[in-house]
Amino acid sequence: MKDLGSLMKQAQAMQQKLADAQAKIAELSVEGTSGGGMVKVTLKGTGELARVDLDESLMAPGEGEVLADLVVAAHADAKRKLDAAQADMMREAAGPLAGMGLPGMPKF
Repeated sequence: MKDLGSLMKQAQAMQQKLADAQAKIAELSVEGTSGGGMVKVTLKGTGELARVDLDESLMAPGEGEVLADLVVAAHADAKRKLDAAQADMMREAAGPLAGMGLPGMPKF
């Protein structure tokens, strides 16, 4: 029974670490770029698009399609970075139980 109590305490500690990681993720902000930095987008940890910065040279007539493509590429860059940061935070919080296929544990 002593081992069961210890296991329960470890599970509660891990649950708190996961909750803390989720709170940090919510506060996270990442930037994605494209076109050599001509387009920058910022995503919040929730995935919400927070900001778009455009180089003024892209505002010229006839640049609409290029601009649209660059915004999509910058968003994809930011999304990859956000996913990687979230996975790292959750993997760190889950510790040795990450990826073991336990219910409620992240699978990395």
